[in-house]
Amino acid sequence: MYQLGGGIPVNKARPSQDKLEALQERHALNPYPEKVTDQPFVSGGDFFDARDLVQVKYEMLRRVHKEGQSVVQTAADFGFSRPSFYRTQQAFAVAGLPGLLPERPGPRRGHKITPEVTAFLEQVVDKEPSLGTKELAVKIQAQFNLVVHPRSIQRVLARRLKKTLRRD
Repeated sequence: MYQLGGGIPVNKARPSQDKLEALQERHALNPYPEKVTDQPFVSGGDFFDARDLVQVKYEMLRRVHKEGQSVVQTAADFGFSRPSFYRTQQAFAVAGLPGLLPERPGPRRGHKITPEVTAFLEQVVDKEPSLGTKELAVKIQAQFNLVVHPRSIQRVLARRLKKTLRRD
């Protein structure tokens, strides 16, 4: 072990399993570390880790902005395309280091439960209040040819209940 400036201990061995797991949890694990051909990353030094997507992106931006390297060559050395470089640059300009983290995968909000589906769901629940979410999912599939998870239906019904309680 040795210390970085500020007394931060650094293990000279390859990054630990803990770091790998942390990168995976935060969706910051570079899916293509083998594409990073920049020398400090390739030489396997103590600090640079091609698996760390945020570090790779930041160092790519730094090479262009502080060392004056070309965008095309630098992007290639770091395993990115030129358009990806510019998207990364924009994300960093807007949000700083957090902007270099990948966006959370998956839908951002309920995209299947449209107002039309919600209205249908409310009508069915008014007529048959004893139906469970699984039965409601079957009815939605029959009516709209749409597969909706029962948990999504629970959320819609919870919002409806909340609105009803606010009015009272």
